[in-house]
Amino acid sequence: MKIKDLLKKEGISLGLKPADKAEVIDIMVDLHDKVGNLNDKAAYKEAILAREAQGSTAVGMGIAVPHAKTDAAKHPGLTAITVPGGIDYECADGTDSNLFFMIAAPGGAADTHLEVLAGLMTMLMDPEFSQSLVAAKTPEEFLALIDAKEDERAEDKAEEAAPAAAAAASAASNGKKLVAITACPTGIAHTYMAAEALEQTAGKKGVSIKVETQGSGGAKNVLTAEDIQAADAVIIAADKKVDLARFNGKKLINASTADAIHRAEGLVDRAVAGDAAVYQHTGAAAADSGSSDKESVGRFIYKSLMDGVSHMLPFVIGGGIMIAIAFLLDDYSIDPSNFGSNTPVAAWFKSIGGTAFGFMLPILAGFIARSIADRPALVVGFVGGALAASGSTFANPGGGVPSAFLGALVAGFAAGFIVKGMQKVCDKLPASLEGIKPVLIYPLCGTLIIGVLMCLINPIVGVLNSWISNVLMGMSSGSSVVLGLILGAMMATDMGGPLNKAAYVFGTAALANQNEIGYMIMAAVMVGGMVPPIAIAISTMVSKKKYTEAERKTGPANIVMGLSFITEGAIPFAAADPLHVIPSLMVGSGIAGALSMAFKCTLMAPHGGIFVFPVVGNVAMYLVALVVGSVVGALMLALLKKNVEE
Repeated sequence: MKIKDLLKKEGISLGLKPADKAEVIDIMVDLHDKVGNLNDKAAYKEAILAREAQGSTAVGMGIAVPHAKTDAAKHPGLTAITVPGGIDYECADGTDSNLFFMIAAPGGAADTHLEVLAGLMTMLMDPEFSQSLVAAKTPEEFLALIDAKEDERAEDKAEEAAPAAAAAASAASNGKKLVAITACPTGIAHTYMAAEALEQTAGKKGVSIKVETQGSGGAKNVLTAEDIQAADAVIIAADKKVDLARFNGKKLINASTADAIHRAEGLVDRAVAGDAAVYQHTGAAAADSGSSDKESVGRFIYKSLMDGVSHMLPFVIGGGIMIAIAFLLDDYSIDPSNFGSNTPVAAWFKSIGGTAFGFMLPILAGFIARSIADRPALVVGFVGGALAASGSTFANPGGGVPSAFLGALVAGFAAGFIVKGMQKVCDKLPASLEGIKPVLIYPLCGTLIIGVLMCLINPIVGVLNSWISNVLMGMSSGSSVVLGLILGAMMATDMGGPLNKAAYVFGTAALANQNEIGYMIMAAVMVGGMVPPIAIAISTMVSKKKYTEAERKTGPANIVMGLSFITEGAIPFAAADPLHVIPSLMVGSGIAGALSMAFKCTLMAPHGGIFVFPVVGNVAMYLVALVVGSVVGALMLALLKKNVEE
């Protein structure tokens, strides 16, 4: 199937001046409906908007490719528009878009839209071609340009496939042969754009290269053992984990897809010159952290964190929203101290949500460990994360002093390096024992070591909790505003860890006094815990350059969790960038807690978020404290966080 088979002249509109992104989508959906590509126009638009909610489909260089695979599409089709003046389509690099293609594919289609998108991306990597499309005056001219470019590419591919041409290319390259892999988290645009950039650059330099694309539709142009053996160097342009075991002994350059798209020439030059270390595969670990190019400590920590955070995130969101539903359906008046579980339906939702939350820390620690030492480290990381959640100690193996997400971070990295160390030690064992390493030695010894480590960490947390509680008790009779500031900041410090729990326990204990200062303390604690997720949600929507595509997709869900007093919704963002996120949230939560105390807001319930606002004393000013704290937190994030490179 070719692009000209999917794009009709009736589906093209040129030289438009839409007001905003929403109008662009409306125009292109209307074009699809006009040419007969849709079964249900409203449902198709809903699918397009759902995809955009996950992250903008603007891919940079003035190009955006909104797409959806849905039963609302009758058959695969394309529409296209140009906006010569450009418009903000929420591109990650902050640039405007002026060339738009919208793809429709039926729900049962075999990833047709991904195949078409891959073809479009490779063609649009030529800036002269994309600008010629923007400058086209008629749909006929627009189609002719695409048709000619696609035919040109088909001819190029045919020549590359011919054995004689391959031999000539090899000779012209002075015998230099390269292989590469490109991969991005979504496996769509950047994967193919990076591949095209490498192929174009190598072609201009007379260098032979074969690029494997690991896209959403699976790996394409897969490298064979013969390809790898014959290659002088390997380029890995990936933003996700890639198995490097097959490149053992080859010179290897590790880079991002952005490096390949914007700095392909430098990568190819380095590969041709042999400016790369030889990759040595160790044991069962095929981690990309073992790539031949030495990573900075910061990048290594970040990639390991993101591997854990990306797997933890669905548990936080799914469990958090289930718990929020429990509060929504419950009756506070039955038993305020048991709010969320007073009715059978509410208790059921809270139980399911709590179960999902229970996996959060083991998943975080387990996948951090896996990113360091691959699958053998999973069980050790899972156990370490679970022990951080339960708070197991030598004196109390059943638990009771949880170190929460900070403990899980320690457990994840510790588990990874523990298994990494065991792998090196076990390399000296006889080959006959190779089979028992991953099923006996690593899990048994690793679990024992991580168990000892976490039983040493958790008691330290217990001492910290007791000291903090005593300090707070001493302050309760002093300045209430300062106490609110401290309690609010503590709620945002480790979000479920010792400081957060100490503040919360202090707040619930204050309720037992049944006096105004006790109720004021509980109100300050809760508003401080509500701010972090809401501040994160605001920040991901306003300061988009500060977050990855995955973070921008999940950020808005934190509004629900924040309003439900589920501070843990901010954990993935804090774990990914603790040095910038945690101080920002502490400032926002501290201000909210101080304002709550200053306004003498009171709360007689230990939990519930917005669902117990009807029983909050001075609720109007309590809302002011929440809004001000959340906005300040978002502003601090905008100031402290650095822009990310997708």
